[in-house]
Amino acid sequence: MDRTAGQKRTSSAFLYPPIEAFDRRLLDMGDGHKIYVEQSGHPQGRPVVVCHGGPGGGSSPQMRRYFDPAHYRVILFDQRGCGLSRPHASVEANTTWDLINDMERIRRELDIASWVVFGGSWGATLALLYAETHPERVEALVLRGVFLAMRRELEWFYGGGAGQFFPELWHDFCAPIPPAERGDLITAYHKRLFSGDYMEEARYGRHWALWENALASVDYDGLPGEAPPDYARAFSRLENHYFLNGAFLEEDGQILRDRKRIEHIPATIVQGRMDMICPPISSYELAQGWKRARLRMVPAAGHALSEPGISAALVQTMDRMRG
Repeated sequence: MDRTAGQKRTSSAFLYPPIEAFDRRLLDMGDGHKIYVEQSGHPQGRPVVVCHGGPGGGSSPQMRRYFDPAHYRVILFDQRGCGLSRPHASVEANTTWDLINDMERIRRELDIASWVVFGGSWGATLALLYAETHPERVEALVLRGVFLAMRRELEWFYGGGAGQFFPELWHDFCAPIPPAERGDLITAYHKRLFSGDYMEEARYGRHWALWENALASVDYDGLPGEAPPDYARAFSRLENHYFLNGAFLEEDGQILRDRKRIEHIPATIVQGRMDMICPPISSYELAQGWKRARLRMVPAAGHALSEPGISAALVQTMDRMRG
């Protein structure tokens, strides 16, 4: 039976049953950061590393459920500053290249020669940049809701493009910022998310996180979920830090510029047709001319990993890769 049938079912209908991690550890990176890493599934299974979104989103046990535990050795880790990694919400020594180095440290620590790299949204960004930096370590890429860390994508989401579809939410996102500063909301929020006043940072972190969370699902019903203050502050500070710095890339469009380095790697790209956070144009451009890439557009689906059609396509992809 096609797992994509019955789009109105909850995403849990497509996922593997919950499994426990068999290994958890904090890796000291030697520069003040300790990275949380866990393994689940089959200890001798095919390794797959999961890059979570954000930056700053953190991993969750739910992410283990996309992989057949009898076949895959699943590695989750919390990127610098978020989840169970420490120090919490820190942007010191926290760049894209630090994260890529962390992934290599994890791979060596776990004695893995090469692995499947799985990631969505910012996790897709990190997966692509890791693969372009270490193509010999990547067996396959599985990407969802691609974000290429390009200026046009940030302008769409923080410059009013997405706001035309959600005007009431856009109003609420802009309202805490004085009118004179609304021409550059990333910079305006940065000033407040890094004010040094925890309560102010948490308050503005809530506004930042609410804007993104509300737009994640195609089934938005007017009731965006509230994140705990510590989570919202860390998520918002880290995301803002990366976006203010252009994800620490050499130039706009660097991922597409360097795609030739990974065109020998098989890739599956799962994209929600109605994704308001990462519009489909980025997935489409990434796949164009990449002979080993398969782009799967999911109709009536938004951005979230939990969208039923997205979950079904990802589980189906990983099942097909079992061989």
